[in-house]
Parts: sequence; structure tokens; C-alpha cells
Amino acid sequence: MKGKVFLVGAGPGDIGLLTIKGLKCLRKADVVVYDFHLNAQVLNYINHRAEFIYAGKRGGHHTLTQEEINAILVQKAKEGKTICRLKGGDPFVFGRGGEEAAALSQEGIAFEVVPGVSSAIAAPAYAGIPLTHRLYSSCFAVIPGYEDPTKKESTLEWSKLATGVGTLVFLMAVKNVDRITHQLIAHGRPPDTPVAVVRWGTRPDQKTIVGTLENISSVLKDQDIKPPAVMIVGEVVKLRDTLSWYEKKPLFGYRVLVTRERMEGFEPLEEMGAEILEFPTIEIMPPESTKDLDTSINSIVSYDWIIFTSRNGVKYFFRRFFEKDRDIRELSGIKICAIGTKTAEEVRKYGLKVDLMPDEFRAEGLIASFTNLGGTRSFRSGRKRQHAKPFKGMRFLLPRAEKAREIFPEEIKKLGGEIDTPVTYRTVQPESRGKRLRRFLREGRVSIATFTSAATFHNFRSIMGEDADEYLKGVSIAAIGPVTAQAIEKAGLRADIVPKEATVEAMVDEIIRWVREKKTRQESENQETE
Repeated sequence: MKGKVFLVGAGPGDIGLLTIKGLKCLRKADVVVYDFHLNAQVLNYINHRAEFIYAGKRGGHHTLTQEEINAILVQKAKEGKTICRLKGGDPFVFGRGGEEAAALSQEGIAFEVVPGVSSAIAAPAYAGIPLTHRLYSSCFAVIPGYEDPTKKESTLEWSKLATGVGTLVFLMAVKNVDRITHQLIAHGRPPDTPVAVVRWGTRPDQKTIVGTLENISSVLKDQDIKPPAVMIVGEVVKLRDTLSWYEKKPLFGYRVLVTRERMEGFEPLEEMGAEILEFPTIEIMPPESTKDLDTSINSIVSYDWIIFTSRNGVKYFFRRFFEKDRDIRELSGIKICAIGTKTAEEVRKYGLKVDLMPDEFRAEGLIASFTNLGGTRSFRSGRKRQHAKPFKGMRFLLPRAEKAREIFPEEIKKLGGEIDTPVTYRTVQPESRGKRLRRFLREGRVSIATFTSAATFHNFRSIMGEDADEYLKGVSIAAIGPVTAQAIEKAGLRADIVPKEATVEAMVDEIIRWVREKKTRQESENQETE
């Protein structure tokens, strides 16, 4: 049985512009054939068992010819697979999607086209330029910046384009801007017509250059503007000063590297204009052996306190707890401590109350909180015991990661308590070569690298190899707390951003505050030099 091919438009760059239908196609694909200009974050939504085939073109160099791409689509479909042909923008807008569809049709292979947001629409919108406006233009045309060189003559009617269309949008136009502006002026478009060129539209690298038909070519050369870019010609360009919105966002221009397993919690940075570059350096897995955890669960009623230090600890503890067919009512009478608001939220999902949440979200704060309580079973009746061994006779359960600090368990033992620390989950280094991330770091396209644990930092260095520290010297580093910051400093680097509370929420707030202060300083320095 033959498979099916989905020709999916991924949009111009901002991952939020990928359609829901496109996302569904990605998730069910057995094979994904993708292009260069895609936001590679799209690939995070793909079934990881899928086969990835890169078919991009960069700097005029084709990884695969169009004929080879067509052949791959046909071959994989004949193998009975579901293929997602992922293309930048829209497949049928200067994307050669029509040729690919024709090749599939000729072979009798079923296909669907999933339209995408074209850069012809999105780039002007993100630059604050409407293509139509009641006062300026009632129509627009989208035109290729170059035509098939094998064509005997141009099919563009310059006289009609120059005088008959309000707004002109040229794609792939930078290399031929001289010819385009010459033709428009020669065929009647006024030389002082406003022109805008938007490079890398909808991305943190977006740059908008404004000029006129007469001078835009020299302006682009002066600023060394290279493809990819969209050129907009028309009176609507005048509205940019009023309608510009994307480039005014507080974190516009910032690309933030997230190295934790999920980007959850970092969404406010996106809302403020940053692009999140996900590169997980840890993967959360169940323990290799549940023997110790099972022993603790089997004797759960013997504990006075259960202490959860992370959401993962909560999730994996209760996953095993219920796998063993235990009853949540067995926890009746046991006090629960949670480090951090997110950990506490996870505990409450099981209908449990959090009895203690330390002010400081690390082992030292945990020790201080228990010491202040006075410990003991008598805490249940509201009394505190003043004793050299305040935790004598008390039993603590600390479900935790495979590799964890021993500060808290050792302190509990010193104070007379008994504590079990079964491995509940483990963090492993995922298989990742980080080729694209290396390029971004090398080109200075990462602004801030975030590390939410010492493990994320150490694994990042391991994956990046001997160049890791050199890469990090070129970015600002954010550490979730003092323990992670210390690991970074031991490597000879500096954590520029460290929140007072060791939570992702506090880290995000601190990044926003830090960026605002940095921009304020830069503006003051610029004013002083003027």
C-alpha cells in the first residue's frame, strides 16, 4: 500500500506561525524532508522516531537537486510511509511545491497541500507595514526577485507593475535590486516611492531598511544587507513609523538558549519578543532499578515527612507509587515539604496539602526551615522540642535524582533523624550533536544561555566538546541559582544573571530585568556620545 505525502508550509520563521494542521502532519510523519530556511525549533515537534532528510539550499549550494527531492518523496511513499515535506513559507508561493505535487501525481501517489504563512505577508506585517490600506493602496502583487534563467524572456510586465499596482512585494530580491528599481523607474514609478527591505522577517535577526526606489540599492550596499529579504515598494511603507510593533518589544533581537528538558516556564520571554532556542542537554528517565524506591513505598506509613525537591521527583515518585497499586490515603498523617512553587503545584495535583515550603529553594534553605520548626513528631501537635538531636526518632523520605547533593541528608542524620534517599529518576545526556547550535554560537546569534542545574551546564559542555567554553564566552549566562552558578564559575566562566529564588519563574523575571537595565545603559551611553 502506498503512503501519502503532505506538502506543509512551515511559515517564515516565527514558530508560532506554523498552522495547527501543519503541526498535526509533523507529528504523524514517518519521514520529514525539510529545507534550510526553516526555524529548526519546528523539528522539536516531530515524532523522534521519524527519519529526517535535509534538502536545503544555502548560498546557492544545493544539498539535493529538485529531481532528487522528488525521487525521495516518491520512493518513501511507495514504501508505504507518511511523508511531511516541510517547506519554508507556503509550498505554492515560489516554493516549487507545484513541481513536487506534479511528480507525485504522475506516480499516482496521494498528497495534500497544507498552506503556510508566506514571508510576502508576514515580513511586512512584522515590520509594521500593511500591504493594503484605504488611504494608500487597495491592491498588492507578489513578485519573484529573479526568474528561471532557462526562460527565453521575462514574463513580468513591468509597465503594469510600475503603474497599475499599489504595493509591490518582491521575494528573493536583494541580488537583483538594481535591475528591479531600474525597471520600475523606467516604466513610470516615481523615484521617490518609499521602499522597505526586511531581512530575516519574523525572527530575532529581523532588520528593516527604509529608503526610496532611487537610493535603496546604495543603502543596502552601505549596510551590507544580504539575503534572505523581502522588499516592499509603495506608499504603505510610510506607515512603518506608526505601526512598527515587533521591533519595539522589550526582548526583540534576543535569542535565548534553553537547556532544560522542556521550555515550560520560559514563555514570557517569547511574549516579550525573544526567540527561544530549545536544546535539551538532559533527558529525564526512570531509575535503572526501583528496588530502593519500592522498599520506601512499601514502608510508606513509617515516615513522618516526605520531601520533594523538584516536579520530576513528584511525578516519578507517584508514577511508581500507583504502579504498585498503592492508595493515596496511605499518606494520611505524613507531612509533605516541597521546594519551589512548581513542585508544590505538582504535589497538589494529587489532592495533597504542602505543609512546608522553604523560603530558600535549595538544600541550605531546607535545613534552615526544618531547624526552625524544631523537627519531631511532636510538631504534629504544635509543640517544638528543644534538643541537641531535635530529629531523633523521626523518619524522612527524600525521593530524588540519581546524582544529588548530600548536604541535607547528612545534616538530618547529624540532628538525629533517619532519612531514606531512593533514586526516583535520573537525568541522562541525550544523543545530540548540536550542529545547528554550534553554528548559531559561532555566528554570535545566541544572546543568553540558560542553565537550570549543574547537570544542564556540564552536559552542554560535554555535547559541545572542547569549543564549549569559547562559545559561552560570547554569550550572557543565566544560572537558576547559586549551586548552578558555582558550577559555571568552577569552569572559569561567569554567571551574569542569577535570581534570588532558584525557580524558572524568578530566572525569567531576572532575565527581563537584566535586559531592560542593559538597554537603558546602552541608550544612556549612546546619548552621551552624540
